[in-house]
This record gives sequence, structure tokens and C-alpha cells, in this order.
Amino acid sequence: MNRIDTLFQQKKERILSIYMTAGFPGLHDTADIIRYLQEGGADMIEIGMPFSDPLADGPVIQASSQKALKNGMNTGLMFEQLSGIRRDVSVPLILMGYLNPLMQYGFENFLKDCKRTGIDGLIIPDLPLEDYEANYRQMCLDYDIRFSMLIAPSTNPERIQKIASLTGGFLYMVADSSTTGARKSIKESQIAYFRRIVNMNLKVPRLIGFGISSNETFEIACRHASGAIIGSAFINAVAESRDLEKDVKEFLSKILSGK
Repeated sequence: MNRIDTLFQQKKERILSIYMTAGFPGLHDTADIIRYLQEGGADMIEIGMPFSDPLADGPVIQASSQKALKNGMNTGLMFEQLSGIRRDVSVPLILMGYLNPLMQYGFENFLKDCKRTGIDGLIIPDLPLEDYEANYRQMCLDYDIRFSMLIAPSTNPERIQKIASLTGGFLYMVADSSTTGARKSIKESQIAYFRRIVNMNLKVPRLIGFGISSNETFEIACRHASGAIIGSAFINAVAESRDLEKDVKEFLSKILSGK
């Protein structure tokens, strides 16, 4: 069974998924950070593939992407770094990226390398729903890769139902109609949106992302979904790190316990 499906069957709440950028802060830090995240208590890891024009990402993740590209990261090297990762990493791994680099790589070749290296899921924010359904969904199913899609506060109910019917693994609830970025609090309007989605009784599990940055915001998200995704706050935590293992595990401890 796909590891994402297994996770959501075995753990119904307080799932913590961490976004990291491949090749950041250092070119060869990718595999080590994945291991430290697992050891520190992350339930799932989202590996960002650096791209020069990341439309859904805020300034922090954009800067990490630019740094990774300058470091020399590319899709082929990322897969090289992930080869063998399944010898000691068991948590689900998801690749998040944009369509242009995947098309240059070859979509099926990309899925083959995902399967080979033990990747469980994909998030591609700029792949239109209809295009995915017509041209890529069956391919993802054939390679047992879960394709998670995003909804936002502005997404209408009919569209949400359609997205939920096609998404795989989990539904990514964007907490705010903006780009990614750490925020200090969650607004009442966002909580109203979370409650509205809960009341839709969607069959697919949900994680909340964009703006989750602390134990407080993590706990609020967990009241309205199976868990949360944290990206910008983690990127900030390791950007200038001189001891990645220590800083990664301290960050996770603060998110999970507030200490």
C-alpha cells in the first residue's frame, strides 16, 4: 500500500508534514535533512523541487529555491541524492514542484524515477485539474503515485467536490488566498473556512498549509483537519544553520510540544 494511504489509515490526527527545499541550505543537505526530520517526529516530508518561477511560493521559499539552483540543484541530481533513501527512511515522501521542469524531464520518466527512489506523492500547483484528469491521472495511478491537489478559501463548493474526487492521498487546504509564508496567527475568517470544509464531509483526508508556523497555529489547524503542513517557518529555521541535526529537531520539538 502507498505510504501516504497507510499514514492516514494509522494516524487520524496531528499529522505533521514538513516542506523542505532540495539542495538547501547546502547542495548535499537533502538526504540528511530528510533523516533528521523523520528522527525528530515529522510524519511526512514534502520535498520542494527548485524552480526559477515558483508562482505559489512566498519570498522565503522562493529565496530557498533560488539558493538551491545557485548551489547546482536540478531534478536529476535530486533523484541521485534520493537513491537509497528508503534504506533508513520510512515516512511518506512527496515531491512538490511546477509543471515546466517536469515536462522537460518527461512526465513518465519523472514518475519512473519517483517509483525507483520511493516517492509516494506529487503536488504540482500549476497543473490544471482538467489537464491532470485527461492526461496524467491514469499515469500516476499506474505508478502508484498519489497526486494531491489544492483548494483555497475562494474555491467554490462544486469545484471543491470535483477536486476532492480526483485528489490522491490527501487534500491540501490552502489556509489563505495568498502565497506561502509563516504567519503569527490564524484569523477568524480562516477558521470559518476550515469549518465550512469540515461540514462538507469530504471523503479524502485534509491537511492545512500556508501560514502554519508555531505550536499554536499547528494545534488550531489540527482541530479542523488531520494535520498541517509547515514550510516557510522550517526554511527560516535551517537557512543559516551550523548544526542541521540540532536545529531540525529543535524546530520540530517547538511545533509539536511548544517547547
